Amino acid sequence: MRIDERLAGGSEPSFSFEFFPPKTDEGERNLGRALAELSRMQPTFVSVTYGAGGNATQKRKTVDIVSSIKAEHGLEAMAHFTCVGATTTELRETLDLMRDAGIQNVLALRGDPPPGETEWTATAGGLEYSRELIELIRDEYDFAIGAACFPEVHIHADSAESDLRYCKEKVDAGARFLITQLFFDNALYWEFVDRARGLGIDVPIIPGIMPITNYEQIKRFTSMCGATIPGELLRELGLRADQPDAVADFGVAYATLQCADLLAKGAPGIHFYTLNRSTATRAILSALRCMTPWRDAVIA
Repeated sequence: MRIDERLAGGSEPSFSFEFFPPKTDEGERNLGRALAELSRMQPTFVSVTYGAGGNATQKRKTVDIVSSIKAEHGLEAMAHFTCVGATTTELRETLDLMRDAGIQNVLALRGDPPPGETEWTATAGGLEYSRELIELIRDEYDFAIGAACFPEVHIHADSAESDLRYCKEKVDAGARFLITQLFFDNALYWEFVDRARGLGIDVPIIPGIMPITNYEQIKRFTSMCGATIPGELLRELGLRADQPDAVADFGVAYATLQCADLLAKGAPGIHFYTLNRSTATRAILSALRCMTPWRDAVIA
C-alpha cells in the first residue's frame, strides 16, 4: 500500500523505522535481528537507505532488502533513491527494477557527495536536484514519493528561506510527504512546520528522531549533517561520556519525552533512525503506545 494513503487514512499516528544496507556479515545479523524484533511493533512503514556512495551494488542491495521486508515480514517498505553516480538512463533502470519488484514507495533525495568528496557534483548525463528526480518519478512511474526536509536548514543551502522555497518546489513537483532530518529541540520542528504551512506546504511533515545511544557517535552525526545538540542535553551526555550504558539509558529517556511532546502537540507520527538496532526504538515506541500522548493532540 502507498505510504501517502496510509498517512491520509490512519486515525493513529504513523510510526516508521529507517534501516541501512549492511556491509559485513555481522551487519547482516544485526539487521536481521532488528527487523525480526521491530516488525512485531507493526510500523506504518519502514525505509531502507542507499548507503554511502549509492553505487550499483548498494542500489541493488537496497531493492533486495526492501523486497524481502515486504515478502518476509509483511511490512510496507520504502526505498531511498538518489541522483548520485547515475545517468538518467541508469536512474530509470533502477526505478524499473523497483517497480518490477513490487515496490510502491520511494524517498527521492539528491544524495550526499561520494566518500572522500566534499562538494556535490552532478553526474554527466544525470540530475542535479532532488526536485528533478521527483519530476522524473512523477511523470513516468506510479510510486508514492516522499522527500527530505531540514528544520535546521540543509548544510549546503544558501539560507533558511531558500531551503524552504526549495522544499516547496519538491512538494509542487510531486512529493506527497516529508521526513525531517534528525533534531533534538522540538521548537525547531514546530518553527519549521509553521514556516512551511505559511508557504503553502500542506503535506504531512514527519519528524525524524534518532535515539542517542553513543556519545561520540551522535557528535559525529550532528557535525556531518549540521544538526545541533541543545546545551543542556550535551552537558548531560558529557557527564555520562565514560559510561556507555548510562548514555544509552539517558538517550532513550530523552527521546521518549521528545516524541511524546511532538505527538501531544499534533505531529503526524515519528520516523525512527534505528541504525539497524532495535533495543532503543522498541523501548521508546512501547512507552509511547502505553502513554498515547496523541489522544488529546491538536493536529498540526
